[in-house]
Amino acid sequence: MTTTATLPLTAGTWAIDNSHSSVEFVVRHMGLSKVRGRFGDFTAELVVGTDLSACSLTADVNLASVDTNNADRDAHLTGTDFFDADASPRMTFVSTAIDGTDGEYTATGDLTIRGVTKPVTLDIEFNGTETFPFDQSVHAGFSATGSISRKDFGIEFEVPLGADKVMIGDKVQIELEAQFAPAG
Repeated sequence: MTTTATLPLTAGTWAIDNSHSSVEFVVRHMGLSKVRGRFGDFTAELVVGTDLSACSLTADVNLASVDTNNADRDAHLTGTDFFDADASPRMTFVSTAIDGTDGEYTATGDLTIRGVTKPVTLDIEFNGTETFPFDQSVHAGFSATGSISRKDFGIEFEVPLGADKVMIGDKVQIELEAQFAPAG
C-alpha cells in the first residue's frame, strides 16, 4: 500500500460507504433544547493525491431526504421557508483546501444551499483504516464537525419568542461520520 506523504491512504479516488456514514445537523429550538436531523440520500468522493495540496473532497446531499423524526417538520424544512427543495434540491460541498497532520485535518470549501455559496471549514478527525472482512476492501473512517449560519444561506425564517429569543437558532452544527473505500 503506497500512501501519500501526509495522509495515510492510497492515492486515488475513494467513494463514501453510505451504509456506514451519516450527514447530520443540530439546531437550537426555543433556546431550550437541540433538535437533530439527518439526510438519508447523499454521495461523497475523496480524491487522495501525492500530498494534501493534491487532495480534494466533494459531497452532494438531497435536501428532500431530511429526517428529523417529525414528518410535519420535515415537510416544513423542504418548503420555501427553509431549503426550498423544489427549486434547489441539492446541497453541495467542494473543498478548496485540505490541511493538517497526525490525524487532525481541516477541509475548507464552498458549501452551496438554496443557490447561495459560502466558504465553510470542517474540522476532521482521521479515525484510521480497517479491512472490511466481507470483501477485503480497505475502509477509511473520518469524523467531521463545523457550523454555519442558516441566515448566510438565505434561510431567514423567524418566530420571535420575546425580546431576545427566536423559535429556531441561527447557528447550525454539522456532524459527519464518513467511511470511504477505494472507488471501482
